[in-house]
Amino acid sequence: MDIRRLKSFIVIVDSGSITRAADILHLAQPALSQQLAALEDHFGQKLLIRSQQGVTMTDAGQAVYRHAQIILRQMEQAQSDVATAGRSLAGRVSVGLVPFSSAATLSVELLAETRKRHPGILLHLTESVGQTYSQMIMNGRLEMALIHGVGPIKGVRFEPLLKEEFFVVAHPDFEIEASDAPVPVTALDGLPFLMPPAYNFVRRAVDTAFSRSKVELKVVAEVEIVRTLSRSVDRGLGVTIMPKAIADRLIAESSEKLICRLVSPRIEETLSLCVSDQTPLSEPAVAVKDILVELTARLKT
Repeated sequence: MDIRRLKSFIVIVDSGSITRAADILHLAQPALSQQLAALEDHFGQKLLIRSQQGVTMTDAGQAVYRHAQIILRQMEQAQSDVATAGRSLAGRVSVGLVPFSSAATLSVELLAETRKRHPGILLHLTESVGQTYSQMIMNGRLEMALIHGVGPIKGVRFEPLLKEEFFVVAHPDFEIEASDAPVPVTALDGLPFLMPPAYNFVRRAVDTAFSRSKVELKVVAEVEIVRTLSRSVDRGLGVTIMPKAIADRLIAESSEKLICRLVSPRIEETLSLCVSDQTPLSEPAVAVKDILVELTARLKT
């Protein structure tokens, strides 16, 4: 099989359109359509459904997409291994770091340590609220990710690394007293909250805690950018509840003396390293994983 057809298929799926994919690949649209037809002939299955809105994968297409990602990564790794045989580790390693967590604070350190120890490794870092990292690992788009949760999810393996406690962070104007004691959830009833969207793991944990305490979580804005959240809390536009690493960042970036207290009942989530249970990590990916586990362990101290 021509590897270029698999690459073209991935670009078509990722761009959502044969027309856009043809532009990205600098190919004529009829030529790209012929590559897709040849791929469908090879597998004897329809891989994509075309519509005015673009293309969507069939079940067979999802299987081909997943294997194509793995095959192309293995080809890239083979080229790197041959080029650097007998020398240092080299190759591309893709890592997802879930936002609004301790994982998001590790990106610069992970990049710095990887460059220091293994300068031949090309590190690809992803930090996105809207993408499901476990699905991206199963599809071969990521090799590993630090995410909230312990599974189980078919196709991936979870290694719990860290328990994250959640803290309420508020401007003094909201009259939450400074104290080392946890603030009861009932004391937060009706306050204006700035939180990530409902599908975010942090938001779901907070929603669950408030629901169990029969307290209203009054969300006045859904914010997906930590920097925007920091500025908004600093200006007193609302309060928030975040894992400790993010709460510490909000405090550090504030021009005000913000209130930061644990919540009672306690809200916490497990941060886990997630990898495929089907495809073994490449040697460079194992090296990056070791660094990531080491950096996460430092957060416990």
